[in-house]
Amino acid sequence: MTNDDRVIPMEGIHNFRDYGGYAARGGILRRGTLWRSGHHSEATAADLDKVHALDIRTVIDLRGDSERAHNPCLRHEEFAGNVLYHPGETAGSGGEAAHEEAAREVRTADEAHAAMVRLYESMPWRPMLVGTYRLMFGALADREGASLLHCLAGKDRTGLGAGLLHHLLGVHPDDAMADYLLTNSAGNIEARIAAGARHVRAGFGQEMDEAAIRTLMSVHPAFLDTALDAIRQRHGSIDAYARDVLDVDDARLARIEARLVG
Repeated sequence: MTNDDRVIPMEGIHNFRDYGGYAARGGILRRGTLWRSGHHSEATAADLDKVHALDIRTVIDLRGDSERAHNPCLRHEEFAGNVLYHPGETAGSGGEAAHEEAAREVRTADEAHAAMVRLYESMPWRPMLVGTYRLMFGALADREGASLLHCLAGKDRTGLGAGLLHHLLGVHPDDAMADYLLTNSAGNIEARIAAGARHVRAGFGQEMDEAAIRTLMSVHPAFLDTALDAIRQRHGSIDAYARDVLDVDDARLARIEARLVG
């Protein structure tokens, strides 16, 4: 798949794309089965028609209770799938998104980069996020049909979740990183950054540099690498973390492989 094949342009949903199609252990991740995006609270009717045509049966919502209340996702009138989430706040203690939490006390691009690195270092053990990742892997093992993984911007919590799945299924690290970094070029980047800037400035003041906003609304290899390195340091391997923290034992992983790799 090319990047153009992966991304579905939308008007009000940002970063909507297929994160399947990569070479994996034993085959290729199936296309049209693994979708990821930002939130859908500003989706247009045309957007909802496009999403509905994908026949998504499971939505994994990585946002916290406050985020869902402030930005309720719109659904097609014929949507009949399941929406999975763990109750509580999955990112900041105040209910903000991951990149919004990182924006505290940030004014420059360098400060924003350092704040995002610190955020990723602790993200794999946020209790509510762990709970939703468990639901995600359970659904991927046992539920039929396509799934959609999303948070607010579709880049940090979603990026880590997709990266973990890619690792466990044997996707090459270069491909997994390329998928993560696709956030920086997928869809209407300026519209996504502008939407994020409204949230960040409203919560954390107007003095933040434009470059800092762009850093907070982007992804960088150091962010994901920090999370994965922290996992390895604490658990010895990502596989051990998945087993001990996310309940992905050998049997569950085998079911996921059987469903997603062909």
